[in-house]
Amino acid sequence: MKKPITTEKAVRLIELNNTISFEIDKKDSKDDIKKEVEEMFKVKVESVNTTIQKNKKIAYVKLDKKNLAIDVATKLGVI
Repeated sequence: MKKPITTEKAVRLIELNNTISFEIDKKDSKDDIKKEVEEMFKVKVESVNTTIQKNKKIAYVKLDKKNLAIDVATKLGVI
């Protein structure tokens, strides 16, 4: 995992969908991302979606309802 994304859309996803966006290495799989986020932030991940945009791989990590994405984003300094 490289870094969290701090665009306006990413912040809106945190607030509305409980989803955090990360720029990741192209070789990382969804399972790798899920394990890394769960271990790093001590949260439960509901799902991981990935996409490639402008030669960068983006992961959208949706957290379980009990874990708030805004708390993780605050730890990361996104918000």
